[in-house]
Amino acid sequence: MPNYWIVVGSEDNFRIAQERGFDIFGFKSTRRREAAQMRPGDKLIFYLTGIMKFGGVATVASDYFEDHAKVFKSDKKPAEDYPFRVKVEPDIVLEPSRYLDVKEIAPRLEYTKKWPAEHWRLAFQGNLHQIPESDYQLILSEMKQAAVRV
Repeated sequence: MPNYWIVVGSEDNFRIAQERGFDIFGFKSTRRREAAQMRPGDKLIFYLTGIMKFGGVATVASDYFEDHAKVFKSDKKPAEDYPFRVKVEPDIVLEPSRYLDVKEIAPRLEYTKKWPAEHWRLAFQGNLHQIPESDYQLILSEMKQAAVRV
């Protein structure tokens, strides 16, 4: 049974992954424990900071590995190289005009109910969060609808 993760990161790093064909994704140096729990078949949902949107979904295609080659960037910590990585395969990658507004979805997620409704943004602090399958299915359904709108 897969695990479901929200990956919190910049739109820049999402686009870097997209330009690479979503072959890998990297996690901050503080996220070894979470990355080590990932297995092939797990699902990643990309939450884009700053704009507060969901941009896509990918499937983990490998166990995690460590690599310090500079691929991703951090404006706050220039030395951060996102060393804990997994190979991924894209499931849905939305066009920027189709990104999902998290403000509209967050109140319906089980995961965000751990915080007072007015502080739902706290649910997206940090780089990686495991979420229930029901939340994944809700976000996936919304993404599929967004991907096919004309």
